[in-house]
Amino acid sequence: MSNLRFKSRRAVASVVLAILVSVLCILPVTPVWADDKAEAEQLVDKARVTFESLTVVKDMEALVSLVKKAKGVLIYPSVLRGAFIFGASGGTGTFLVYDASAKKWGGPAFYTLGDVSFGLQIGGDASEIVLVAMSDRGVSALQSASVKLGADASVAAGPVGVGAAAATQGLSADIISFSRAKGAYAGISLSGAVVGVRGSLNEGYYGKKEITPTDILIKRTVHNPHSAGLIGAVSKVAGH
Repeated sequence: MSNLRFKSRRAVASVVLAILVSVLCILPVTPVWADDKAEAEQLVDKARVTFESLTVVKDMEALVSLVKKAKGVLIYPSVLRGAFIFGASGGTGTFLVYDASAKKWGGPAFYTLGDVSFGLQIGGDASEIVLVAMSDRGVSALQSASVKLGADASVAAGPVGVGAAAATQGLSADIISFSRAKGAYAGISLSGAVVGVRGSLNEGYYGKKEITPTDILIKRTVHNPHSAGLIGAVSKVAGH
């Protein structure tokens, strides 16, 4: 009798296990980068809002002037001042690059900003920062996994204020930086800051593992239609 009960329980257990396996097989598999995709999409949307809001104010006419001649634009919607002070990553941004041959902007690729030993030069807990790459060297440097501004690529604070566009003629740095915190506009010196590739967001946004900034920005082997709004905003200001 006990032997029959054992066999019966064993048979039931086998059936239950088979059902569980069947259920697991038919459930949709969620990619490991699902959360990264959602974060990346939100960041792209925020970057578009930041860029559009910065480029419509008179104090940022120099930014607009430089974007028209830029080879790339890196937009950080939010960089924490405290993170700068303590050397942590201050924020994540989106980088677009202009292909002069195709006459199109492409991207974005995702980057962190941090590892600097000083606080932001203007008040506020968080700042919006835009880095404008003016040279091929600046764009090439940002293809690396990690770039130290001021060493791997020269960087300078952009001029702000009405009439500041004229002052851009004398700028020769690879990258020009602008920022806004609590409504105050400023060119911010980021010499010593480190820009690093955020691979997880690149993978999540494009749904492909081990994707590199070069694949995204130069070879353009991947594309996400979600980026159309951001690319359109930059294209509109750049005039191409």
